[in-house]
Amino acid sequence: MKLFVKAALLLFAVPALAGALHAADASSLKPPPGARVAIVVFEDLECPDCARAYPVVWEAARAHKIPVVLHDFPLPKHPWSFDAAVWARYFDTKSEKLGNDFRAFIYKNQPQITFGNLQQYVQKFADANKVPVPFAPDPEGKLKAKVQADYALGQRIGLEHTPTIFVVGSGGASTPFVEVVDRDQLSQIIEDMQKKSAAAAPAKTASTKKKKKVS
Repeated sequence: MKLFVKAALLLFAVPALAGALHAADASSLKPPPGARVAIVVFEDLECPDCARAYPVVWEAARAHKIPVVLHDFPLPKHPWSFDAAVWARYFDTKSEKLGNDFRAFIYKNQPQITFGNLQQYVQKFADANKVPVPFAPDPEGKLKAKVQADYALGQRIGLEHTPTIFVVGSGGASTPFVEVVDRDQLSQIIEDMQKKSAAAAPAKTASTKKKKKVS
């Protein structure tokens, strides 16, 4: 009996270990045009750890003067995260800053927000920023489609949790990337990626003067 139990535990342990060793592949993600390095975040507005990570990410981005690329990955177990992501996309249509400020506002108030009162917090943020709140923020379903596209992207690259944070650099067919496991190391990872991306950048060729033909 003991032997059977040990064998059964081993069978369950092997898949678990394989899952633990799995890492998302962000080689298809790239910095925005004009940037050599960027922070890419897959987030869920109802995720407590995403709320803790959000200010850390933006502080590091400002310190190193690099962009942040946000992707929605609302987990099915969180009842209001998808609707909040659609509202964030709505405020993005007003300005990128407003959309990011809305996300920060939601994270700050996250413990008090429920599926039933999310709309009250949307209204509170909109009133504070003098932005009208439409009855239907996404009548054609375009914003919903963007959230779904982000989620599908996360699934394709093998995401398993939120937040998933990458530092990505400019490269060739495959983008160099590092998944940030320890956020205390974020600044160091950015600096290392900046050095790698700078070294990989094509060198500028010095212009040569045309020699005059001797007659």
